[in-house]
Amino acid sequence: MRAVIQNSFGDPNVLHVAEVSRPEPIPSEVLVRVHAAAVNPVDAMVRSGAFPLLGEPPFILGWDISGVVEQVVPGVTRFEVGDEVFGMPFFPRAGRGYAEYVAVPSRQLARKPAALGHEHAAALPLAGLTAWQALVDTADVRPGQRVLIHAGGGGVGHLAVQIAKARGAHIIATASAAKHDFVRALGADEVVDHRHPDATTAVREADVVLDTVGGAVGHRSIRQLRPGGLLVTIVDRADTALRAATIASGRRFAGVTVEPDHVGLEALADLADSGRLRPHIEHSFQLEDAAKAHELIESGRTRGKIVLTV
Repeated sequence: MRAVIQNSFGDPNVLHVAEVSRPEPIPSEVLVRVHAAAVNPVDAMVRSGAFPLLGEPPFILGWDISGVVEQVVPGVTRFEVGDEVFGMPFFPRAGRGYAEYVAVPSRQLARKPAALGHEHAAALPLAGLTAWQALVDTADVRPGQRVLIHAGGGGVGHLAVQIAKARGAHIIATASAAKHDFVRALGADEVVDHRHPDATTAVREADVVLDTVGGAVGHRSIRQLRPGGLLVTIVDRADTALRAATIASGRRFAGVTVEPDHVGLEALADLADSGRLRPHIEHSFQLEDAAKAHELIESGRTRGKIVLTV
């Protein structure tokens, strides 16, 4: 099969398409013929060596996939050959999604939302599960709560806005001025320019803050929460100083690492099929153009998601 591989850490040009062996599914797994695979910021960090999550190259990047079941190992009862599925296999271990075929544990997949094509379905798992596990599983966002979402126009942020809206929350999102209309169209009730000097003081008394940026943003967010409010970070999960400062101020702290979860995927699929959740795809590239996709995602200016078609 064809796959995007890299033999060394480096800039996007280390990515290239090569012929590799097709994976053989083992008990509990299905073989998926991949139609689309999304590109996430973590992919670029792993590729460059800044976040050596997979050890030393060579390896195949990619976790977000959507495709069709090609083979089912006896003992698996959730799917049949021909079923359309999507998921985030093995994260944070190697998912090998930038490829024509992937062998995946069946319980790390869900049926593809009927309302979405493969490109949009592939854009949903990692970012969507991150938002779902942060806002629903961890924060248990309720109707009427004030939820502040940082970087509301980004990959996780734009899905978090829609998920929080579906939960009945009042949503305040930060975004660059160029993304304000986009974020409002997603359902944000208020949009704050993250570059404005008064961005921190413009929002107060939030019940939940979702920090998708990290660094100083997390520390500033403490002051934007009501007493007893919850700061959820998907970036600075292990920041003991941030945790201590949040708790000392009378607020709560949670760090979230996204995990494969077919229950969460099914909930996201239900939202998509009801018309309340749709990933935005800013750019779509062929598998051979994975380097261009990485250049774009490293620019930090993308709205929504970037996808590779296989």
